[in-house]
Amino acid sequence: MERARPAQQGQAAPQTPPTPQAQQSQGAQQAQPTLLTEYADGVATLVLHNPAKRNAMTEAMWRELPGVLSALADDASVRVLVVTGAENTFCAGADISTLRDSVESSQGLAVAAEEALSAFPKPTLAAVRGHCVGGGAQLAAACDLRFAAQGSLFGVTPAKLGIVYPASSTQRLVRLVGPATAKYLLFSGELIDADRALRSGFVDEVHPQDSLDERVSAFTRTLVERSQLTQAAAKEFTRDTVDASRTEYWRRVAAESGEAAEGAAAFMERRSPRFRWTPGPAGPAGPADQEDPEGPDDP
Repeated sequence: MERARPAQQGQAAPQTPPTPQAQQSQGAQQAQPTLLTEYADGVATLVLHNPAKRNAMTEAMWRELPGVLSALADDASVRVLVVTGAENTFCAGADISTLRDSVESSQGLAVAAEEALSAFPKPTLAAVRGHCVGGGAQLAAACDLRFAAQGSLFGVTPAKLGIVYPASSTQRLVRLVGPATAKYLLFSGELIDADRALRSGFVDEVHPQDSLDERVSAFTRTLVERSQLTQAAAKEFTRDTVDASRTEYWRRVAAESGEAAEGAAAFMERRSPRFRWTPGPAGPAGPADQEDPEGPDDP
């Protein structure tokens, strides 16, 4: 995935190069475990950044994640979220040093972050390289889709630490891969390769290392062009249970949105549709103020 640069509108170019002390300070900041957010053309990229420990999640990173996701959900310019890891790995799990203090506290933070990612109202895609293990697998499983590079490794490893895996995480894993594979992963803590993860349903696509970025970029561009109304309703309807009132809600929103009429008109006129509905900051809302740019593709 070609990483977007953070917006820097109006920022003047430095007149002199940074001093060695400033460069050292900047390098130290970049080495700190943190979450990085990047933007480009409707796609936000959330980078798990703790390369010294293969992007293991610290308690501070777990705590930070729900707030970061909430801000991205409220940003109307964000149409798709990609979750990935810094450098050449996705996430090696929770930082084990944090488990010495309180397993229950650390696990609670991980579950809260996982649930916040699962509830994100827009399409989410995990772009996986290297290790996707433990808490990293929890985060990947909480995304809507997972694309992986060949050579990636996946594992759910609480049995190696004597930890009871959370019920919500276990059930999400079962929905993805079925009970037999979930038991294999949970009982053994063994790692599986990307091809087996693809066969089991844990990942949706596997690509060579050097083409994963290109595929993620192309696919997210496709998602950005599609109807957010369709995506939002489908995301809700694919959950385990859907309340009857929500079914009626989406029927009413669809009727009022004009999305279907625009889709049909675009098809007849052989142009890209200009879908305008967008979820609002407090949840699904009405049409956005800005139209999507027209693309060259025929429907």
